[in-house]
Amino acid sequence: MITALSAIARDFNISEISISFDRSRNVAPGRPIPAVVGAGGGNLLKSFFWGLVPFWAKDPSVGARLINARAETVAQKPSFKHAFAKRRCLIPADGFYEWKKEGGKKIPYCFGLKSGAPFYFAGLYEKWTAPDQKPLESCTIITTQANETVAPVHDRMPVIVPAAAHALWLNPALQDPGRLLDILKPYPAEEMERSQGPATFGA
Repeated sequence: MITALSAIARDFNISEISISFDRSRNVAPGRPIPAVVGAGGGNLLKSFFWGLVPFWAKDPSVGARLINARAETVAQKPSFKHAFAKRRCLIPADGFYEWKKEGGKKIPYCFGLKSGAPFYFAGLYEKWTAPDQKPLESCTIITTQANETVAPVHDRMPVIVPAAAHALWLNPALQDPGRLLDILKPYPAEEMERSQGPATFGA
């Protein structure tokens, strides 16, 4: 679920918003999503298609299989290692869904912060150029092992980057794998909440 762009701009001192997005309860892979990227003169808010297409890919269909990157292998996987080194982003949300099979049905559970504040997933982005030279900018969300709040529903969860590590993650000059991988940990379970069915945190 995407939070308001004005809140993102405030969090990252972005003076000009050049993209438009409506808040959404559920964003599907293959759709455009907003993300914050680090730039020389400050941070930028950009739009990326969710499903990373590596710069070396033969065609963009690979993006459908690369909506997530595992924290445990992101620094080594050919699909992600170049972006992990230089093209990191933060993807805003105020909640996310995981589904659990119960009584023959798949039940959605929504997760967010107890504070109701928006938060930011660890992401990577790439720019792929089609044969006709048309560019495609895409991204993926990094996942890690679930914390105690998420684990009863799913064994994985998106990496939520703590506010203290935002600048570090966005800094393209930082390429020390150890410092970067140290960020990719489960978010503290005691700061999160879970609800069953559709919900909007931070509304």
